[in-house]
Amino acid sequence: MTGTLLSIRGLTKAYPGVVANSDVSFDIREGEVHALLGENGAGKSTLVKMIYGLVKPDTGTMTLRGAPYAPAEPRVARASGVAMVFQHFSLFEALNVAENIALGMEHPPKMRDLAARIKEVSETYGLPLDPYRTVGDLSAGERQRVEIIRCLLQDPRLLIMDEPTSVLTPQEVEILFRTLRKLTSEGVAILYISHKLEEIRALCESATILRLGKKVGTCVPREVSAREMAEMMVGSSLHVPERKGGDLGPILLELNDLSVKSPSEFGTSLKNITLKVRSGEVLGLGGVAGNGQDELLAALSGEILTAPGAVVMEGQPIGTLGPTARRRMGLLTAPEERLGHAAAPDMSLTENALLTGSVRQGLEKNGFLKWGKTREFAEAIIKRFDVRTPGPGNAARSLSGGNLQKFVIGREVMQLPIVLVVNQPTWGVDAAAAASIRQALLDLAAGGTAVIVISQDLDELMEISDHFGALNEGRLSDIRPAHGLSVDEIGLMMGGAHGMEDAHV
Repeated sequence: MTGTLLSIRGLTKAYPGVVANSDVSFDIREGEVHALLGENGAGKSTLVKMIYGLVKPDTGTMTLRGAPYAPAEPRVARASGVAMVFQHFSLFEALNVAENIALGMEHPPKMRDLAARIKEVSETYGLPLDPYRTVGDLSAGERQRVEIIRCLLQDPRLLIMDEPTSVLTPQEVEILFRTLRKLTSEGVAILYISHKLEEIRALCESATILRLGKKVGTCVPREVSAREMAEMMVGSSLHVPERKGGDLGPILLELNDLSVKSPSEFGTSLKNITLKVRSGEVLGLGGVAGNGQDELLAALSGEILTAPGAVVMEGQPIGTLGPTARRRMGLLTAPEERLGHAAAPDMSLTENALLTGSVRQGLEKNGFLKWGKTREFAEAIIKRFDVRTPGPGNAARSLSGGNLQKFVIGREVMQLPIVLVVNQPTWGVDAAAAASIRQALLDLAAGGTAVIVISQDLDELMEISDHFGALNEGRLSDIRPAHGLSVDEIGLMMGGAHGMEDAHV
């Protein structure tokens, strides 16, 4: 077919106990944005890793611009014109932009020449970057620009993007989309993975849908609804989270003028954070990544200790208590970084269930661990939250990102906390699983739990929150009722509404 850039025929890849991809075939045309859709564990990551040379297929063939294509490693893929921007950035914070980009090049030019080229390409594509700025000082959106510019310097013909807008404000998403449209106008094809289906409808000309490793359909995104796409992905009707009405109860958690110095040189210190959360309330906190979200969760979990009265739970100052004591009181947390922080990668799911559940689930007695009861707890999480895994004995790192996320959130929800704080609860999770997690949070609130949801997904926050605030440079905007807030108002709050308030005063 004329205009076909990459042709995939019968790609199959199996691992012990699971077939990640089974006989997948589709084409990507020059100059199109082609969406790759599917639930967590549907096989998207394995497929793009085969295209990028990270994984070797068991059977099947690929053709790139009419010639056989079977990259043995990413270096070969890049030389063939295939580039990839990963969901997790691979940047060294202590180095500057140009130094980071040079590390990803086979034969980098002199630093002065590279800096000039970075400046030229970044301005051409509307992604301005200072090549001499330290990466640790960049916002999440600017760090993504570094990854994109690194790819564009390779002059790619196919650009693979995995969840590219998960850390961007609405305004930054618009800038990214303009850049991608400019690239496609020059004939570059983009393979686009995202769980944000309205973005898919706005940007993509065609979509391939995977389910359980198999291609189950195609569609033209702008001709179908987001709900229809989600139902094609899961093979059934999509549950819409429902909120049970009810009055809010007493204040369960208070922060009083909380200021915290970030333990990281490139982190963001918290400045005079004050808020109250009531029983039955969902408080949504938005903000672009790197504006104090991790520090706030650490101050709430007890990983960072504060002045006694800076954190108050049910009238009791707990700022000097550590994580175990706070868990015993019913303050539970789920951090953003699921592999390494929320879960120990090489430990089994049973062992990971023990790590945070031992106190509230009674999984130990007199120093002895109750492994049978712990395994039952892990199995209950797996069943209720539909975690796709052969069993609780599997290591956390063996799960797809979305399935591990379901396990981590489920582990905390099923302990029935008095206060639950979650950071990015549905990051990298498909539409059906995201709806399930949101419903679980709403059900907790309906049962009287005070829930704080820190998220960069504004649709999510508007769907489940009673009140909304935004973090910017370690400060918290005024808390406002979530109902009726416009996207523009939210974007301004995320971009530094406190600065405007300060100027107004």
